[in-house]
Amino acid sequence: MSKGFFLGIDGGGTKTLATIVDARGCVLGTGLAGASNVDDVGVVLATANIFQAVSQARATAKLETFPFSAAFLGLAGVVSAQDRALVRGIAESLALARAEDILIDHDCRIALAGGLSGRPGIVLIAGTGSSCYGRNANGQTWRAGGWGSLISDEGSGYWLGREGLIATVRSLDGRDAPTAITAPMLEHLEVSNPDDLLHRIYVTGLSRSEIAALAPVVIEAARASDSTALNLIRHGSSLLAECVKAVVQKLNLEPECELVLVGGIFQAGEIIFAPFRQSLLEYNLKCKITSPELSPSLGACLLALEHRGLLTESVMLELKSIESQISERNQ
Repeated sequence: MSKGFFLGIDGGGTKTLATIVDARGCVLGTGLAGASNVDDVGVVLATANIFQAVSQARATAKLETFPFSAAFLGLAGVVSAQDRALVRGIAESLALARAEDILIDHDCRIALAGGLSGRPGIVLIAGTGSSCYGRNANGQTWRAGGWGSLISDEGSGYWLGREGLIATVRSLDGRDAPTAITAPMLEHLEVSNPDDLLHRIYVTGLSRSEIAALAPVVIEAARASDSTALNLIRHGSSLLAECVKAVVQKLNLEPECELVLVGGIFQAGEIIFAPFRQSLLEYNLKCKITSPELSPSLGACLLALEHRGLLTESVMLELKSIESQISERNQ
């Protein structure tokens, strides 16, 4: 078994990203596949997507199939001991590493580790789903939100897409005023007659990721100053800030603590940031909002390296250098 290769996996409701680094923190390869949130896609498909992502990363790195020195899997929906056991079974079936070198936690853990390069603080994720997670200087942790789409995930892409659908039908009924959400929502769903919405939603069916894909419809309507869309975004922002407040209080963090924002919702820019910042102030939170220093998948690599006692200052500098190069290429 090689002593020098480490695997980090970032798995969510939309995609799975695998990254391989060596003991110096150099990125050797990455691989991308579909969703690996077991709650969404089940064990069989999650296993297949993790295998595909890891295989792509191995091929890029030109590495043979052998166990890694350590592997850290950060997957959405992993909260309970039962969840961890399920994911461990997947990792062991793929022989990713020795059992004692397979580490598993939720996606918030790797997002915080990467986002603040291991420093204490809070991460707020708002992508397909949403969740908030923090760690203080004593190593204590707390999570708020992230209980899934049926009872939580406030302010997420799913939440915003679902609320946009509700606003659409309320407007069609005449219960609420007309909204700029309606026409593009029907177009996105390829529904020419509003009466066909029932069939599209309940017969053809809409997956969680498909509902989350409706969020940009609401965001674009808000950019056009539609009052319904703006109110939805303000409400979602308030619910996200509420999660941050809960984590700050539970961990006795300073109201000015570092807060890293991760996920597709925040890529919308100021239309999301402005109401979110206002919501934080309404909760008397003056968090130092920052962009992630490292991606969640590199955060998973960081934790894998830390597990083997190899997370030195030079390794951190290398990881940050690689992340900077990736960011510049993507601009």
